[in-house]
Amino acid sequence: MKAWVIRKISDMKKERSPLEPLDMPVPVPEEDEVLVRVSVCGVCHTEIDEIEGRTPPPVFPIIPGHQIVGRVEEGGPKAQRFKPGDRVGIAWIHSACGKCKFCLDGRENLCADFKATGRDTHGGYAEYTVVPENYAYPIPKIFSDAEAAPLLCAGAIGYRSLRLTGMKDGDNVGLTGFGASGHLVMKMLRFKYPKSKVFVFSRTEQERDFATELGALWTGDTAEEPPERLRGIIDTTPAWRPVVEALKNLERGGRLVINAIRKEDADKTELLDLDYSRDLWMEREIRSVANITRRDVSEFLDLASEIPIKPEIREFPMEDANRVLLEIKERKIRGAKVLKVVGR
Repeated sequence: MKAWVIRKISDMKKERSPLEPLDMPVPVPEEDEVLVRVSVCGVCHTEIDEIEGRTPPPVFPIIPGHQIVGRVEEGGPKAQRFKPGDRVGIAWIHSACGKCKFCLDGRENLCADFKATGRDTHGGYAEYTVVPENYAYPIPKIFSDAEAAPLLCAGAIGYRSLRLTGMKDGDNVGLTGFGASGHLVMKMLRFKYPKSKVFVFSRTEQERDFATELGALWTGDTAEEPPERLRGIIDTTPAWRPVVEALKNLERGGRLVINAIRKEDADKTELLDLDYSRDLWMEREIRSVANITRRDVSEFLDLASEIPIKPEIREFPMEDANRVLLEIKERKIRGAKVLKVVGR
């Protein structure tokens, strides 16, 4: 099968084509796994974190990609949930131990043996992949393959982030950064919290205009002050400055949720501008989002189907994988980017 692989850690400012094409054997599903012929795979900033070493794969080469939609080809000897031809999705959570206190408590995202698709195991920048059947998800018929792909990460992680804000309908909420995840959170907000005002912060005019189109009450640059204080803010950027600026805009008891696997180091010194009395006192909080659970993915797919959420997408041929990653690195983002793979 054809695949794109990461062979080594590299700096995308210097190495602008970090993925290499490779012919690899089609994987064979083990006991409880299914073999999936990949149709499409969404492209995520986390792939850049893998390439640049902020969340490095344990072995090389590795096939990245964790927003996968395809058809089941066959199952292992103990796989029974799906039959050949069934359409399924695969998300960031590839597997967890199922036995630790976190897994038993429904917090498998915190499992010490958490394995991520496209980092700890081969992912979807390839014609075929395998996954344990209990970590694959039926895709609602309302979505095309390309529409479903970003729902599996950008949507599911956005859903988890929104829950972690602890907000109620009528609370002011802010979104810092407005890419793949941000625009899906906006669609959720308009449905679940119709009385809430949404304020969007972005350093790019294109993202601010996009947010206005989708219903943001106010948009501004990262450092601008909104007209009202906010109960919750979700940060989806790879930088530190938006974190410092966001804290200034929280109301008393407000919560900032950082929706990122890793942050880049380029502007880490911005943290020196944190002021305890201004930014953290009065029970303001910072909460990180660690991975996702199967419940997040399943519940969000149901919600997205009910609303329905149709993400704004741009499709690219698989051969353009490096170019698409570079666009995300350079913040050329509007909606979600999806690779058309289509196995033979």
